[in-house]
Amino acid sequence: MNMKHMTLVLVVGALAGLAYFTYDSLRPAAARGQAVWSYFRDPSSQAGLVMKAGQQCAGAPFIFPTDGLVGFIWDDSFRPGHRHSGIDIFAGTPVGVTPVVVAYPGYLTRLDEWKSTVIVRVPSDPLNPGRQIWVYYTHLADSQGNSFIDAAFPPGTTEQYVEAGTFLGFQGNYSGDPNNPTGIHLHISVVKDDGFGRFLNELEIDNTYNPSPYFGLRLNAAENGDTIPYCEPVNE
Repeated sequence: MNMKHMTLVLVVGALAGLAYFTYDSLRPAAARGQAVWSYFRDPSSQAGLVMKAGQQCAGAPFIFPTDGLVGFIWDDSFRPGHRHSGIDIFAGTPVGVTPVVVAYPGYLTRLDEWKSTVIVRVPSDPLNPGRQIWVYYTHLADSQGNSFIDAAFPPGTTEQYVEAGTFLGFQGNYSGDPNNPTGIHLHISVVKDDGFGRFLNELEIDNTYNPSPYFGLRLNAAENGDTIPYCEPVNE
């Protein structure tokens, strides 16, 4: 084999490896995505997997924050190099229809610039008492940035105590770009504290915790290959 041929073989092999890596990393999210699209087209097709607001799985400290299908989970990947930092719950309804509630009690903050987002400080992690965590809720606005957050939590709200089950607002599709809205859903994540009483940047997965034990569901893509997470409620 001459050098030119050998180089071509190596390049082709590298590209094939990259293609497989890309396919393998995106496959779980794609499989769940197919279930989400089926749900959008015909909600009855996935009716048995729809979670309800207030539903609680066995042994879990958090209640479910909204009605819907868990379409994407922690550490799913939508593009090469991307790692999803929370879970996405799709109601399959228009914007501003499906309520969102607090999953665990704590102290709510809404920064002045937040149109679709609130975050709740939990001083003592129920899974690791004494460790502070933050629970982040977003996409509570329409594509134009008209907020669906309850009027009880205006921009600038700081450290307002909320119980589990407190109404926060409605699912929306705000992305920051009116021409490129998200699907209508709630994104929720469990965010780490920086050690000085502030929350870290939620966009980085390393700044978040695996939400699986908080909700009692398989919400980690490394543990759940391609299925829609669901549990039978224990609080009915």
